[in-house]
Amino acid sequence: MYGTRVAVLGAGIIGCACARELALAGLEVTVVDRGAAASATTAHGEGNVLVSDKGPGPELELAQLSRRLWPQVLTAVAERLAHAARAVEWEPKGGIVVATTDAGARELTRFAAGQRAAGVHTEVLDAEALADAEPYVTREHTAALHYPEDAQVQPAAAAAALLADALAAGAVLRTDCEVLAAVTRGGRITGVRTSSGLLEADWFVNAAGPWSGELSTRLGAPVDIRPRRGDVLVTTPLPPTVFHKVYDADYVGAVGSSAGDLQTSAVVESTRGGSVLIGSSRRRVGFDDRLRPEVLSAIAVKALRLFPTLAGVPVMRAYGGFRPYVPDHLPIIGADPRLTGLWHVGGHEGAGIGLSVGSARLLRELMLDQPTAMDPAPFRVDRPAVLGGGTGTVVEEAV
Repeated sequence: MYGTRVAVLGAGIIGCACARELALAGLEVTVVDRGAAASATTAHGEGNVLVSDKGPGPELELAQLSRRLWPQVLTAVAERLAHAARAVEWEPKGGIVVATTDAGARELTRFAAGQRAAGVHTEVLDAEALADAEPYVTREHTAALHYPEDAQVQPAAAAAALLADALAAGAVLRTDCEVLAAVTRGGRITGVRTSSGLLEADWFVNAAGPWSGELSTRLGAPVDIRPRRGDVLVTTPLPPTVFHKVYDADYVGAVGSSAGDLQTSAVVESTRGGSVLIGSSRRRVGFDDRLRPEVLSAIAVKALRLFPTLAGVPVMRAYGGFRPYVPDHLPIIGADPRLTGLWHVGGHEGAGIGLSVGSARLLRELMLDQPTAMDPAPFRVDRPAVLGGGTGTVVEEAV
């Protein structure tokens, strides 16, 4: 496949991971972003690499694949770009899920049993073990589980490391370059019109995160990826207070909900700088990027139930971002059946950081017709939840 040109449309962590896989495979890769690399959704994430929040099924399998790949990828990056790999701040610190009601304990126990059957490592924590692991967590709990496989990265640095490795392998980055329309010939995409001129390639990868739905419509092959807003509170630096990623058992229900109104749950974790990140919220408000005090208040209330000692701790800032949401809660990875040469990788919602390297590996295997690390069929583009209507902006050229 040497000499094959691929344009990756989007330089968030998904696009950066895809660019790296394809460049290392010997393809001629150009990465395009309408802004700067890793400056949108990726820069507004918490950096989670989780298996704990996924029930048995294809998304969990993709998470397990990605969890195996992350250390391998970072080791490979470190061999070429040691500083970039260190900046990722890979921390396999594990996660702890805490139930605070009897109903939550029953659901958490049931959920974990299914996960264990699917190969997820879980450990039941009694009151003493939980206190040892998280001294400041609430003692008013009904169940707690430890997930030692959960990890965390610094998301923007992780994307930058993947992109740097792609560039070192010959990829080219074009920023401040907005894709406006597709150029097609005989049912195949051959180029895209951009704000910087025409970009031609053999394959095009739609990796635009929450904007993938809008971009796909411009390309004439719409997929149903929508933005889903989330907000995070950031405390001032504290002495060691939170030692794992800790969240309440309601989090899994919020992730899997399709409701458009506000969904909140307590998600609390520290950074290496000492700040504590407090989430999380989910609401569908389009691309309205305004912070809402009532949302931040709801997040804080849930967090204080989990960590009462955070009461009175100063919050130095809050930020929000948009997750790429698909109605059936599964990513899209594969070739578009309507427009030859167009591929989609997106719709990971809040799991894009963790799932990026596994998704990129699947894309490369599919593109190059190689055996796949897992069954890609559940992520196919031509499933009912994904295909939308519309014609987009297409420039048809004569053959």
